[in-house]
Amino acid sequence: MNDPKRVVVAVDGSDNAWRAVEYVAAMLGGVPGVQVCVLLVERLPSRDLFASQVAWEATCQVYRERARAFVDRCRQRLEAANLAVETVVINSCVAVENEAGAVCSLGTSIARDIIAFQEQGQYGTVVVGRRGVSRAEEFLFGSVTTKVTHLARNCAVWVVQ
Repeated sequence: MNDPKRVVVAVDGSDNAWRAVEYVAAMLGGVPGVQVCVLLVERLPSRDLFASQVAWEATCQVYRERARAFVDRCRQRLEAANLAVETVVINSCVAVENEAGAVCSLGTSIARDIIAFQEQGQYGTVVVGRRGVSRAEEFLFGSVTTKVTHLARNCAVWVVQ
């Protein structure tokens, strides 16, 4: 059984992810022994959507800066709630420049990357924000939240609406 006091909050920079962070801060803030990891699985835009390599790289750089700023904001909020926090960014392997030794996403499924991280770190709780897509959108594009709830084993999953 994974440790229920080890919590991973999967974020993507959205308002829904921020609500999940706020929920964790409100529910667990000040509880002794809780360790929280803010996890962002990087998903860069497809190179095919850009006319040039330079334009794509510039957009990827902007995305990365925004994502890391969001992760830092999450860390600050959780630390303000007296929680022990670490942050992890799983880089996209399609990126031109990855940090040395960086862990890369396979790019096949964000939900699988989240669950693989949870299992490897023996986190007992996974927290995700829910965007609230329609059934048609979920059928066409899938839902990370739905996939996480289906793939998770031996842990609790908190879905924050």
